[in-house]
This record gives sequence, C-alpha cells and structure tokens, in this order.
Amino acid sequence: MKLKEKLQLLTEQKRGLLATNFYNVETLHGVLQAAANLNEPLILQLTKSSIDYMGLDTAVKLGRAGLAQFGVEGWIHLDHGGSVALAQQCLDAGFDSVMIDGSELPFEENIKITQEVVKRAAGYGAHVEAELGYVAKLGQDHGGSFTQPEEAKSFVEATGVNALAVAIGTAHGFYKEEPKLDIELLSRIAAVTPATLVLHGSSGVPHNQVQEAISNGICKVNLATEIKNIFMQTLKDVLVSNEEIDLRKVFPQATNKITELVSGKLEMVKNGK
Repeated sequence: MKLKEKLQLLTEQKRGLLATNFYNVETLHGVLQAAANLNEPLILQLTKSSIDYMGLDTAVKLGRAGLAQFGVEGWIHLDHGGSVALAQQCLDAGFDSVMIDGSELPFEENIKITQEVVKRAAGYGAHVEAELGYVAKLGQDHGGSFTQPEEAKSFVEATGVNALAVAIGTAHGFYKEEPKLDIELLSRIAAVTPATLVLHGSSGVPHNQVQEAISNGICKVNLATEIKNIFMQTLKDVLVSNEEIDLRKVFPQATNKITELVSGKLEMVKNGK
C-alpha cells in the first residue's frame, strides 16, 4: 500500500503509524524486530546526518533489505530534509517519502520550497511531508509559536503537501519537564486541514498524551531520541563490567533494548484499537 493511502486509512481508524529513525544495522534490526513481533507497519526514517554517516545508497539498501528480512510492511522516509537538492537525491534513491522542512523560513518561502518538492515528488509517486510552526530542535528553547489552524489550512491548500508536522507543544530531544500537548488546538487544526498530521518530538511524551493526540487527528508519530539513548546507555552499562571485544556479542544486548522500547511505542500508537 502507498504510504498516503496507509496514513489516510489509519487516520480514519484513529490509529497512529510509528516512524522510527535508524542509524546502523543494530538500531534498524531493533525496531524491525519489534514490528515483526507485533505484525505492525513502520516508517523507517533517515536524516541528513544518518545519510552522511552511512552513505545514501547503503542506507536505503539497508532499510529495504531489513524490511524484507523481517517481513515488515514499511516505507523509507527522509526526515527533516533541509533542501530541495537533498529531497531530489532521496527521490532518485527510491525513498517512498521525503520531508522538506522550511519551518524556520518565512511563511511564503516555506510554501515556495514545499511546492517545489511536491512537484518533483509527483513524478516518483512519492509522499511529501512539510512542517509549519515551531517544533524546537536540540539546543533551542522549547517555547515558540504553535501551528495555527487557518495557516495550516492555507499552507496545505497552496502546496498540495500530503502530510504536515504541527507544533502543539512537543520538541526534539529530551524534555526538562513533562510536556503538555495542546489537544484543543490540534483538534481545530485537524478540522480544517486536508493533510495527514504528524507529531515530531514524541520521545519522552507520556503515552496517554500521544494517544489523545492520535484520537484528535495525529497519525504519523516520530521517534528518534529515545532509540539513540537506550542503545548508547545500554552499551555503556554493559561495557563497564565487560572485557568482551566481539561487538557481535555486545551489540545485541543494546539492540534487544530497542526492541523492547519500540514494542511499547507500537502498542501505544495502536491507540487501543
């Protein structure tokens, strides 16, 4: 099934679709094992940093091979693409979906750059995500402007974008205090916006808040920070009292922790359905 169709179906069912970043074969296998165990679909996400780290061709082939190996229904998505050029490279490499993040640009410039990516993606039958509003990134203040319903409506209508990441109180990275999502604002955005709504920065958000967001219009739920954190923290704990030099014996312990984490997140986005 095309990603656009899957997201539309799940939105109607008030279920979410988890989108997990991966950084190497261990993190990839960790998330895919969870999806395979629960027979749940999954979006595999790559940022520019991960693409630079692994190499574009290697990263895509790794993702495709993993989906086939674990028998998981899934799609490969560019997360936070910062330029038309990168989006084009990913489309050429066979990505199912690309994000063009013009959220820090003036409104009209965000529209213009998103229109260009939507136009290019059409020739590939690919899905496009954009962002509107202020979802803080690592090192930035977690405050800022939330997405407004009328702006979201006009943005989606002007660009034809398939999915829109909205700012309703989340941020990338870890929270210093428990976030409080503006569900009332979200419901007003969903009522007027003809696009799939996306929640960035779900790491550390209580499950009940994520589920309330899904019940009120969110479908795609991004997860990255918690994956990196649990992998590295597990390795640190294991290596302190372990002189093993065979990484093939050490890494699986961290991979298994990712599987446990993502299993819980997959249950969360099912939203009791």
